Amino acid sequence: MARLILFNKPHGVLSQFTDRGSPTKRATLSDYIAIPGVYPAGRLDRDSEGLLLLTDDGRLQARIADPRFKSPKTYWVQVEGIPEEEALERLRRGVMLKDGPTRPAQAERMESPDIWLRNPPVRFRKNVPDCWISVTLREGRNRQVRRMTAAVGHPTLRLVRWRIGDWTLADIAPGEWREISL
Repeated sequence: MARLILFNKPHGVLSQFTDRGSPTKRATLSDYIAIPGVYPAGRLDRDSEGLLLLTDDGRLQARIADPRFKSPKTYWVQVEGIPEEEALERLRRGVMLKDGPTRPAQAERMESPDIWLRNPPVRFRKNVPDCWISVTLREGRNRQVRRMTAAVGHPTLRLVRWRIGDWTLADIAPGEWREISL
């Protein structure tokens, strides 16, 4: 039977079990998960937080991570400024990035989520408001959400992946994980 681990990756942790090539020790998955034979199904940037799925089943790993299967991924994004409807509509239609146009995304403003505080905290600027938006993608390019929000004039301050397919971070604290039955 395949194993599936839901992990709430903290800010500053690499989405891999080892850190090769860095002169300083950076936090990795091995600092949190001591289960042999599981591997991440996809990636999450070091400066992003949230849901990372790990499995010991290669087929399941490919199904979760491969954009051909169009598994929706929902991100809660704290952005600089307050996006107008026009900016959200651009995200919904897809935006042009240096590596080509993105697929259309679901995007909407949301209330500040009731989640953990980030360590280190997001910078606060008294004269620049911020806002939370929910963005759901069915593709996964390198730093895509950050590049998309910047392209519509609202740089990302904090990025939390909340959902992948049917799996969410509900009741999983940063640095904690849960194994679920398939």
